[in-house]
Amino acid sequence: MGSMRKSRLSPYKQDRLMEHFVLGSTARITASLCGVNRKTAAFYFLRLREIIALRTGS
Repeated sequence: MGSMRKSRLSPYKQDRLMEHFVLGSTARITASLCGVNRKTAAFYFLRLREIIALRTGS
């Protein structure tokens, strides 16, 4: 998968966050499973939602 530019997260962790986003996991659960801060996971999920909204024209 692609990685977010200017992110300090490793591409592996970014991919794991994306996988859990697609599966519908909450940011808090995803953070504990991936070993990142819950605020980081929540921000990453927000950015993914924004990217999806831009690409779908919503």
